[in-house]
Amino acid sequence: MGPSQQNSCSGYQQNTEIAAVLWIMSVPFSRIKGMFFLLFLTWFCSGQPAPPLLRFSVYLDPLNMVYLRWDHDEQEMMTFELQVHTTGWVAFGFSPHGELPGSDIVIGGVFPNGSIYFSDFHVVDDAALEEDDSQDYQLLSVTENETSTTMLFKRHLRTCDSNDLDITMDTARLITAFGTDDTVQLFKGQKFSKSLFLMRYRSPSNSTDPKIFFTYDLRLDNFAVPIEETKYACTFLPLPRVKQKHHIYKFEPVITPHNITLVHHILVYACGNASVLPSGIDDCYGANPDFALCSQVVVGWAVGGESYQFPDDAAYSIGTPWDPQYVRLEIHYSNFDLVSGLIDSSGVRIYYTPEVRKYDVGILQTGIFTFPVHFIPPGAESYRSYGLCNSSQFDEMNGTPVPDLHVFAYLLHTHLAGRGVKVAQYRNEKQLGIICEDNKYDFTLQEIRDMKEILVIKPGDEILVECNFQTLDRSGITFAGPSTMNEMCLSFLFYYPRNNISSCMGYPDILYVAHVLKQEASDAVEGMMAMDFVDWNNETVKTAEKAAKEADQIVVIKTINVKLTDDIQTGQALQLQVK
Repeated sequence: MGPSQQNSCSGYQQNTEIAAVLWIMSVPFSRIKGMFFLLFLTWFCSGQPAPPLLRFSVYLDPLNMVYLRWDHDEQEMMTFELQVHTTGWVAFGFSPHGELPGSDIVIGGVFPNGSIYFSDFHVVDDAALEEDDSQDYQLLSVTENETSTTMLFKRHLRTCDSNDLDITMDTARLITAFGTDDTVQLFKGQKFSKSLFLMRYRSPSNSTDPKIFFTYDLRLDNFAVPIEETKYACTFLPLPRVKQKHHIYKFEPVITPHNITLVHHILVYACGNASVLPSGIDDCYGANPDFALCSQVVVGWAVGGESYQFPDDAAYSIGTPWDPQYVRLEIHYSNFDLVSGLIDSSGVRIYYTPEVRKYDVGILQTGIFTFPVHFIPPGAESYRSYGLCNSSQFDEMNGTPVPDLHVFAYLLHTHLAGRGVKVAQYRNEKQLGIICEDNKYDFTLQEIRDMKEILVIKPGDEILVECNFQTLDRSGITFAGPSTMNEMCLSFLFYYPRNNISSCMGYPDILYVAHVLKQEASDAVEGMMAMDFVDWNNETVKTAEKAAKEADQIVVIKTINVKLTDDIQTGQALQLQVK
């Protein structure tokens, strides 16, 4: 859930508390005019408190020359420490789309005489930089040694300055730049852009590692990646054999180094112990439907993500009669350049321990049922699709009453056309609030994100997933499917205690949508085919979006072990139509 923005524009007082700041005459720099904060470096070297503890850190460039540490507090203040491998000027800020124009940045450094400069700017266009009238970044220190410059500063999440960009629960596009000396030339210096989620709530320092733990790899073995743009490779692997209950408390990707740009995502699904599983490696969604067995996600990773550790009071259970013994490993490869001779042994490393925690973790997949009727019109600036989960049948599907779901983390997923994902909770036909959202979604940064607070979903609640797509660069309809050029609209909700429901997804009645668009169709297949005959323009795009939102939703609920085609052995699938 998003941060509560309590410092409204009318009540927010600009905070410019920088002790011992000296206002000195305007200092000219190349292409920059305006007043800088100047003060002597010696002031920072005596009698100052220790720098704040900043829990989060990352390199912002591929050569590890720009290192960022940051944290935020209950007063909605975010503190940054930027360390750059240069003795010249450095710049840091926020961009609407990853480019300089429209960016909100600060520039600072240390002069050869020991005095410093620091100021808040905005980038007007490809060649113009202007200093903000309202200086909303508070400088804490700036230092320089023989090789590096370090700036420590802070700002409010929302400054109420039209030239600043808010820090929200969305993915941020960070801009960094630097030069070799103190002549600031922003448009000529080295520049980097990186997508990053700043509103994190747990760091590794917040987690407790068990005293006894083991690691286990779930990986492909020298798989020959085919010369295809998209490949979903699946195999079935055993979980660790343990004689008593253990908990998987952490997992991390293990990517073959030269294939880092090839692997799009990795998912591990739990299999029912009564399942008859195929051997070898095959297409997950190809001619052999057995390779689509097992539907309950255990762990997941996607491009841009990192390792993930569950909260101290919950983890994924293995070793009991109710726990899976085998999993399906699914790896999505995107080989757009059709490179031949690629061999891959990527997968996931799990960490497990006999020191069990209070709760068992489950993962609920929600969103739009990928097959068969999800589509996005071409040429759309914005097109929203909706998938509904109605949990009223959870008890029946689970076999026993389902306890409340305590959601502690989430992962959002679309493909290249996705621009935003929002997940809302409804009870008794009233919206309770937003579970999670990212209105600046970046396909290259798909990671598990922790909730600020535990959110409770009760049986009977409805979960509506809304995805915003943009297809200005496409001349034909984009259909749902496994290819990166197809689309998906999914949300994975991490919760406890675990139940037997693996997914709950919906899709709109395509016949209703077709008829609203004045197309003839008698079944879902004809309804989808009819979309190719629509004259797509701004009006028809909005008509289709409105019709898909108003249409009845067909909700598909699955338990562990269901194929896309039918029910087998220990699994079940239920469809219900919701108005």
